[in-house]
Amino acid sequence: MSDEKIKLTKKDRRHAAVRYNFMACNIFNYESQMGPAVAWALAPALRKIYPNDDEYEMALENHFNYYNSTTVMSSLILGASLAMEERDGIGAKDAVQSLKTSLMGPMAGVGDTLVWVLWPTIMGSISGYMALQGNPLGAIVWLIANIVFWFVKLKMFDVGFTSGTKLITSLGERLNIFTESASIVGLSVVGALVATVVKISMPVIFQFGKVKLNLQTGVFDKIMPALLPALLTLLIYKLLGNKKWTPTRIILLVIGISLVGTFFGIFKA
Repeated sequence: MSDEKIKLTKKDRRHAAVRYNFMACNIFNYESQMGPAVAWALAPALRKIYPNDDEYEMALENHFNYYNSTTVMSSLILGASLAMEERDGIGAKDAVQSLKTSLMGPMAGVGDTLVWVLWPTIMGSISGYMALQGNPLGAIVWLIANIVFWFVKLKMFDVGFTSGTKLITSLGERLNIFTESASIVGLSVVGALVATVVKISMPVIFQFGKVKLNLQTGVFDKIMPALLPALLTLLIYKLLGNKKWTPTRIILLVIGISLVGTFFGIFKA
């Protein structure tokens, strides 16, 4: 990349925000979830930042990694990520990935509550009640509310970009420290997801005379809570490192194990 710094215009940022908010859930998949949408949305802006083909490909590949968060909160995260790449180029690749990984979970917690629960409950109740009363304004209010919310999401991208610029300006040469800190937070988020999202229940009971022992609550949970989800995650992680195992094959394997285990009573549906 040349020494000349590439500056993204407001039009470039707005274009990226529009692309993401249109496609965030439309090209969702179970391997990298919103990763392809992120790469597709930022591609034009990244092309401007990275005129060098090799750096452009590296940046795109980096954004194809696993990513999942509430769409509106993602605007903040991706805006900040783009600001970091504009400032430091491909050198910010690891910091960008760490930032996304560390923030996507906490931001999703806030976004899911406000966007997927509070907002549609309040506005939907108002609009729905008006519609039930035969008032056509119910549909109009709901439409206007969602149009306004669309512009809020675009504005959030600008806020994220500005915040990202201030962040890396204040950090300066300490960006490596930030990257390591964000990586630690990201790993903590992933660890929490394993324990709370991955569910395995084994109702197997060993009985000898009048003595009964539940295998999960009496053995595995005593060793470590969420031990079985952790072991399953470790197995999948090891398989992903094997070239013979693709994500699709691993998904089919998990489905197969679940069906067989449930059929024989090893797992609880």
